[in-house]
Amino acid sequence: MNAAAAQGGGRAPAAVAAFRLRILFRGVFLLLAVATIALAIVLLQDEKDRSYRDYHLSLSRTHADVLAKLRQPAGLLALLNPGPYRVPPLTPLVLPYATLDFQDQNSVHQLVDQAGCSVHYPDGSTLCAAVGGTEKAAGFLYLVGGFFAANLVGRDAAGEPNTAHRIVIRVESGKEQQSWVAPFEGLPGPDDILVRGRIAAFDTSEAAAAWQSHPVRDFRGGLWQSASCAGSGALPTCPRRVFYAMRVPVKSLRERGGARSRAAWPPDDLDRMHVHVAILGPGEGAPLFDSDAQGAQPPEALAEPVQSLKPGEALTVVRLDLPESNAIVLKGREPRAEPGSPWLLRLVSELPVASPSKRIVLRDTLVTPVGSYEVRLAGDASSIDSALGSVATRISWYVSAMLAAIVLAWLVIEVGLIRRITVLSRRAAALSRDARGGNRIGQLEVADLRGPDELGILAGGLADLLQRVKDDLEREEMRARREREMLEAVGHEILSPLQSLMVLFPDPGGPAYRYVQRMRQAVAALYGQASPREALQAAQLELEPLDLDEFLFHVASNAAFAGIEGVEYRRVGRVVVQADEFSLEDVVAHILRNADRHRVPGTPIAMALETRGKRAVVRIHNIGSSVDEALLDRMFEYGVRDADGDAEGAEPHARRGQGLFVARTYMSKMRGAVNARNEEGGVAFRLELPLAMGGA
Repeated sequence: MNAAAAQGGGRAPAAVAAFRLRILFRGVFLLLAVATIALAIVLLQDEKDRSYRDYHLSLSRTHADVLAKLRQPAGLLALLNPGPYRVPPLTPLVLPYATLDFQDQNSVHQLVDQAGCSVHYPDGSTLCAAVGGTEKAAGFLYLVGGFFAANLVGRDAAGEPNTAHRIVIRVESGKEQQSWVAPFEGLPGPDDILVRGRIAAFDTSEAAAAWQSHPVRDFRGGLWQSASCAGSGALPTCPRRVFYAMRVPVKSLRERGGARSRAAWPPDDLDRMHVHVAILGPGEGAPLFDSDAQGAQPPEALAEPVQSLKPGEALTVVRLDLPESNAIVLKGREPRAEPGSPWLLRLVSELPVASPSKRIVLRDTLVTPVGSYEVRLAGDASSIDSALGSVATRISWYVSAMLAAIVLAWLVIEVGLIRRITVLSRRAAALSRDARGGNRIGQLEVADLRGPDELGILAGGLADLLQRVKDDLEREEMRARREREMLEAVGHEILSPLQSLMVLFPDPGGPAYRYVQRMRQAVAALYGQASPREALQAAQLELEPLDLDEFLFHVASNAAFAGIEGVEYRRVGRVVVQADEFSLEDVVAHILRNADRHRVPGTPIAMALETRGKRAVVRIHNIGSSVDEALLDRMFEYGVRDADGDAEGAEPHARRGQGLFVARTYMSKMRGAVNARNEEGGVAFRLELPLAMGGA
């Protein structure tokens, strides 16, 4: 009766534990499903809030970037010339400067480069045709450029223009046309290489020979030729860069600029004015430069004033003294509509954000030589909601797949795994309690849990692994017991005759005394200890001053008595170290035996001694096979044997992997070190010991 009650009482807690496990798993999977949905919503909200903040910040940066570009001379040039610019024919641009100091080569060159108004031609020539930014410079056309030519030929005072290098200019504006020929007139300089001069123009609009009349009074220009060659050849006949700057008085521009107010400048029909420039050499040959040449590249600043507008953004630039209808409007590309679920789009639009405003307009005022402009950058963040809705639609498939995986995993665990896991866990816990209590490991009963599924394989594998561990433990205990018994028996058998040997060889100066003492020390270290490793590590050494040179000479002289022939050592004089003489002899003997096993028969084993700083270094080298690099350091560990360790006739310490371990242990206790390396056709062992005070 009591046994039945006890059995029923034992089943009740197990049933309650299994029921709690089911509740726990069901709650975990339900929480995991809810957390998956909540995580997706939180991520969407965080992404929306971050996208809105980034959009506001990006729009502010774009606005600042646009203003910075427009405030530069190149940006102002693009602002003052908003239309598409194509060549040929060449049309004047409106400069961002009031005027150009065409008589200062460096100044005008720098201003033109900063504005970026030059048209570039395939042969490397450039030309900027422009008018000033205010009506103060009305009536003048500025021509600034460069070309390549050999040494320039100037016009004499009475000579004809075609006898010198000359510039032919033609300006057409509606039905009006003006033309000039401007020959080069050289000025005296320090040498013939650096050429400079002025350009005097003659009006050729009429049929009369213009060069016979006076030059045009308001026409001004200068021309400078570089002193260095632009290509192959030698000075002064090689091609050189020629830079020119001219101010050309244009009748139609003067009439417009003088009669109209500031608001009317620049003229509305400036883009219909055509300019042609040709540069000719002496005679009637082909022109050195022609502004109508094909392949010309317009100024980069006019190609696209603003490159950084994003989808949905619009840049409006309007001159404050002109109607809104004259505003320049630049728009980013239209946002691409992506498909999305309607209810997900609505969910995204309802998610709260810190900055809910969608329509943003940033304004600023830009002052130019022509007038003041208002710059407005408008952005629409509503495209963010549609983009996030499309992303949410794509992500919803992954969320649905995760929820389906959660439900499937719950069904598999609920139907086929929870009960068996509970049983296996209970039995494993019992084994664990036995192991912690110091009892022997019992048997894991899994006969009812084995099966083809993962849990059945796991249960069977655990049982087999546990049995393997038990078998290995038993074998290890048996091997350790046999080894301990063998060591005790050997130590006991050696100790008795060793006492007799100590009596037979009591003289410290005799050759056998040293070996008897070493045997006594080894037996004292090993006999009665738990293991050879522990015995060696627990051994206490007595460090005393030792003449290492005398010691090595003695070892080399007596090596033959230990069965090691051919040990060579050359004395170097007194070197005193702190060491235990018998332990150090054990170290050297183990290394000599190792070298003897691996040397080429008949070759010597060389020992050498030297001092380095405060340490003495002993080098033991044999000629023979090298040691695997991966084994050079590991061979000093206990139990690591070489390839000959299992060979018939090998010594016991070689079979056990103990000799080099003894060497490193004793060297460490003497505050020294031992290592090995492959060198000179064999292996060299290095022993390092600290010198005693006044040892060298």
